[in-house]
Amino acid sequence: MSPSRLTNQNGDKDWETGSNGTSPVPEYTGPKLFKEPSFKSNKFIIHNALSRCCLAGKVNETQKKKIVEEMEKSPANHFLILFRDASCQFRGVYTMNPDTQELIRLVGVGPRTISSTQVESIYKYSSDRKQFSAIPSKTMGMTVDAFTIPSLSVLYLKPNDRKKQTCKCLLVSE
Repeated sequence: MSPSRLTNQNGDKDWETGSNGTSPVPEYTGPKLFKEPSFKSNKFIIHNALSRCCLAGKVNETQKKKIVEEMEKSPANHFLILFRDASCQFRGVYTMNPDTQELIRLVGVGPRTISSTQVESIYKYSSDRKQFSAIPSKTMGMTVDAFTIPSLSVLYLKPNDRKKQTCKCLLVSE
């Protein structure tokens, strides 16, 4: 059978023989188009939340810069903000261990570690609305950006840490 006969009337490739009746196309040697999937990070979202909501303004610039530096040094991909209560008062930034579901303090005030069972409420940050929304769930996951714990857990704060760090954003319950 000649190469011209391997192509059907429409010019389609004959899949059984692997030929389309023309000379073979050279193998693609350009850059790899497939990228291995990587774990999605919320670092940029947390940075926005700190800059535009929790620690907005020149007054909080040094604290915000310190927190961002610590986040950059951390090998973690998922960060969470600890609020004092539902009034959105910033306390600290935590990372989550995906294996144990344990939250580990990166910077700020609050317990060194928090188990996921100690979490009272969880929140998602909306970048376009620049506000946190309560999530009606008790399950910690990768979509969570902030959380609160019962107020008894943060009563041990040092006197110089009791300054109010109020978030000027809106907190929306859905």
